[in-house]
Amino acid sequence: MSQISIEQTHSLQPEAVRAAVDTLTEKLRSRFGANTQWADETLQFKDGGVEGEIRLLPGRVHVVAELGMIYGLMKGPIESEIRRVLQEQLGA
Repeated sequence: MSQISIEQTHSLQPEAVRAAVDTLTEKLRSRFGANTQWADETLQFKDGGVEGEIRLLPGRVHVVAELGMIYGLMKGPIESEIRRVLQEQLGA
C-alpha cells in the first residue's frame, strides 16, 4: 500500500473550509466511488481501493490516504490532483 499525507494551510472560516473539503469529497466520490462520512471535524472516506481521512485543523487541512495496489501505481497523479484542488479551494 502507498500512503499520501498532505497538509494545506488556509485562513478561511470553518464553514468555508468545510465547503472546500466537500468539493474535494465530490472528486473522491466521482473518481474512486468512495463513501464518505463526517465525524466531528474529520471526513472519513473508504472504498474503491482508497481509504483515509481529511482532518480540519485550526489554520490547516490534513489529508491522509492509503492507496490500494492499483491506485498505488498512480500515487503521483492522485497526490498532485489532491494538492491542486486543496490549493484551488483553500488558497495558501
